Amino acid sequence: MSQPEFICVRCSKHQETCCQTSEVYTTLGDIRRIQEYTGKDDFYEDKLPCDPVYTKHDDDPIWYETAMQPDGKRRVLKRRENGDCTFLGSAGCVLPMETRPILCRLYPYDFNQTGIKTYLANGCPMELLQNGESLVLALDMNKKDAERWHHMLYQEILEEPHYQAKQSAKLPAQE
Repeated sequence: MSQPEFICVRCSKHQETCCQTSEVYTTLGDIRRIQEYTGKDDFYEDKLPCDPVYTKHDDDPIWYETAMQPDGKRRVLKRRENGDCTFLGSAGCVLPMETRPILCRLYPYDFNQTGIKTYLANGCPMELLQNGESLVLALDMNKKDAERWHHMLYQEILEEPHYQAKQSAKLPAQE
């Protein structure tokens, strides 16, 4: 008996995937890891969000302060003309898991600064799961890795130069 196709492959036959529709914010750490792996530095750009969902973070003010630059732009992975992520190959992402942007590793976990939420983000077609299969297991994910990546993400977003400059400006002058 053959194994069922991986859930992301089933999804790609059913609808556009997160790798084709998302504007993936990248931390400076993501950039470093991807550059080390690929030897390239032309895979990201600063741009205004096309979808307003990327600017709404009422439950996570630090996200907006760090991910959004003062001019409203964000550093995101470039996408091909058809909308696909630049790293989307015929069998999925061509980057190893620990090299992918942290947001890609975390999805479909939803989160804010305080931690991983008790529910998953919308987007994955739940109707494609096998009987009794959970999405997290179908994606071969686990909460321990998600928590580790969440911690890493919130450490890395604090490195954003515009956020660091803002924090330095708040410090009292040294005499």
